[in-house]
Amino acid sequence: MYETDREAREDLFQEIVLQLWKSFPTFRGDAKITTWMYRIALNTAISGLRKQNRSIQTQDLSEYHFNLSEPETDNKEEDFERLQWAIRQLSEIERAMIMMALDEVPYEEIAETMGITQNNVRVRMNRIREKLRKILKA
Repeated sequence: MYETDREAREDLFQEIVLQLWKSFPTFRGDAKITTWMYRIALNTAISGLRKQNRSIQTQDLSEYHFNLSEPETDNKEEDFERLQWAIRQLSEIERAMIMMALDEVPYEEIAETMGITQNNVRVRMNRIREKLRKILKA
């Protein structure tokens, strides 16, 4: 969700793998390897976003024209695109948390990765879900 086109996603994936490779000697084993990997991937993705945001970008708004007020559709691909669009409207932290939740990462691991309590994860996830509902209904 940090990149919209296929080539950019592939570049990001390669950058994440490179950062994991470079950082592996510093892995202390204090956390699960998956938590450590998520943290490296998240930091790499957010760093890339910040670099992109420094340059002025323009986008054709027609690509964001969706009729979001329609009730559930039978088109799974369209629903998936709408969800992707809505997730891109979230902040970096919210996006990271919802992506981990969608990857079925346990709240305990999300809390450890984000450096917050599990209770805080639950509260934030509820707020993120509500925010997504509002975005999709708008």
